[in-house]
Amino acid sequence: MTIKLIAIDIDGTLLNENNELAPATIDAVKAAEAQGIKVVLCSGRPLSGVAPYIKKLGISGDDQYAITYNGSVAQSVTGNILINHSLTFDDYIDLEAFSRKVGVNFQIETPDYIYTANKNISPYTIFESNLVTMLIRYREVSEMPRDVTISKAMYVAEAKDIDRIKPLIPQDFRDKYYVVQSTPFFIEVMNKAASKGNALRGLADKLGLTADNIMTLGDQGNDLTMIEYAGLGVAMGNAIDDVKQAADAVTLTNAEDGVAAAIRKYALK
Repeated sequence: MTIKLIAIDIDGTLLNENNELAPATIDAVKAAEAQGIKVVLCSGRPLSGVAPYIKKLGISGDDQYAITYNGSVAQSVTGNILINHSLTFDDYIDLEAFSRKVGVNFQIETPDYIYTANKNISPYTIFESNLVTMLIRYREVSEMPRDVTISKAMYVAEAKDIDRIKPLIPQDFRDKYYVVQSTPFFIEVMNKAASKGNALRGLADKLGLTADNIMTLGDQGNDLTMIEYAGLGVAMGNAIDDVKQAADAVTLTNAEDGVAAAIRKYALK
C-alpha cells in the first residue's frame, strides 16, 4: 500500500488538547508534502475556518484540496468547488420546525454566514462563529431568503439536551438526510450525499486515486465514513469507541501528537 493522500480531521485530531497545531504535527505534515503526498483537511468547518491551518501547514495552490462542511463541499484550498451537496429551503423549514418542537436552538451555515431564528443566541452558536470566522445573522423564519445556499443545518444545545433529542429525530429525517453528532453540543444535518467519506471518494476519483492510496485520521462520529472508506483508517487515541472499532489502526491521542506519529509510522518512506 502506497499512501498518496492523507485526509485529516481538524478538531480533536489535527489540533491538540489546547486547540493548537503542535510543532511535531506541522513537521510531519510538511515531511509528507515533501514526499509528494497530498494532505487534505476534512472538517465540519467552512473553508474560512480551515484556512488558518492550511496556511500554517504550507498547503497552497489550485491542486491542493480541503473537504468542508462535513463533506457537503470539496474544494481547492483557493476556493474552487469540485463537489457541492446542499440543502433546500424546504429542508430548512422542516428541520427548523423540529427544533421548536423539541426545544433546542437551530442554525444553518451558508458559504457566508451562520443564520439562526433564535433571539436568545446559544453560546455554542457564538463559539462556532468564532471557531469558523463567520458572522451570525438573526433572521426569523419568515425573513429567510428562499434562494440561500445551505451547506449544513445544526441542532445546538447543552450535551444533556442533545442526548435527549437524539432518539427523537424522526426516521424520515434519517432516511432523507445525513444526520451525525459531531460534538457533544451539535447534531448536524446535511444532504444525504454529503459525508466526509463520500466527498473523499469523489475527490479520489477526480485525482485518479483509489482507497488503497488513502490514509485518514479522525476521532468523532462525523469522521466514521472516511475512516471506513480509506485503505488505512486511523483512529486517534482520544477517538470515540465507534471510530476505534471501525479503524485499521489506533494512534496516540491528540495531546500526544498522534497525527505526527501516524504519518511517520504509516506514510513516510
